Amino acid sequence: MKRLNNLYPKIYSYENIYLADEIARKGKSKQYGVITHLKNQDENIYRLHQMLLHKTYKTSQYATFKVYEPKERIVYRLPYFPDRITHHAVMNILEPVFMATFTADTYSCIKGKGIHAAARAVKEALKDVDNTRYCLKLDIKKFYPSVDHDILKQLLRRKIKDNDLLWLLDEMIDSAEGLPIGNYLSQYFANFYLSYFDHWIKEQKAVKYYFRYADDLVILSPNKEHLHALLAEIKHYLTINLKLTVKENYQVFPVDARSIDFVGYRFYHTHTLLRKTIKQRFARMLANRKNKASTASYMGWAKHCDSKNLIKKLLHEHI
Repeated sequence: MKRLNNLYPKIYSYENIYLADEIARKGKSKQYGVITHLKNQDENIYRLHQMLLHKTYKTSQYATFKVYEPKERIVYRLPYFPDRITHHAVMNILEPVFMATFTADTYSCIKGKGIHAAARAVKEALKDVDNTRYCLKLDIKKFYPSVDHDILKQLLRRKIKDNDLLWLLDEMIDSAEGLPIGNYLSQYFANFYLSYFDHWIKEQKAVKYYFRYADDLVILSPNKEHLHALLAEIKHYLTINLKLTVKENYQVFPVDARSIDFVGYRFYHTHTLLRKTIKQRFARMLANRKNKASTASYMGWAKHCDSKNLIKKLLHEHI
């Protein structure tokens, strides 16, 4: 595998930093940090260029807050300048590097590989009824907080040999425990952390129907004994190689006896429905604070499954 070098000058170039600034503030023009930055944009871009050129950049202090949907978790936030611009400057250059390591079965926070792409792939797989009779569903316990920094750095060094760039990535990685949820780079680091596991599943274990959305995994097979044996190997691989633990709520079950609850949908061999909690949030939104943007968002969810009757009922009740 070819290791990449001479990437760092591309990251701190003025052209790339200005582009990163433009991308980072899309849809955020009213945020205080963006407004403040734009008052001294050229001076700030020069300062950031100098920080990166001379390797004096240091991640700023995080602000944290809690979110409760879809589950309770702590979200980390960095200042717009210099940090969020820097993250985009890095990803402008590194995104194709990361993308090249991902398998076709990796979803979440990847262009063209979001929730609906994952849903389409599962629906297509379920057309092969004989080979998708059983499902193994699992996720990883406290995935983002559990990512081991030393292992992540070792994995990055498989792809990158540019020491200056590795210095910057190491600085960002060590700025918080695990991977801080909310960082633009964290979602790519998370997918990259599991990318060699994905290749092991597909290439060494020869699993045909495998889908991973962040740390949520679905594997389909004609044989439940095969899935139980594979589960044991997955647990061992994740523990030994990545210091990760499979949650105890993993399941091996016949698809026809119950649905596959994945990426907001319930998948059957014959049809696909919205997850119950999403239907409930849709109904609450229509009842309490109906607005065009939220309605369009939920309609986008609904149109990717068999939900004509649901939509008709909800809209009729709340018109």
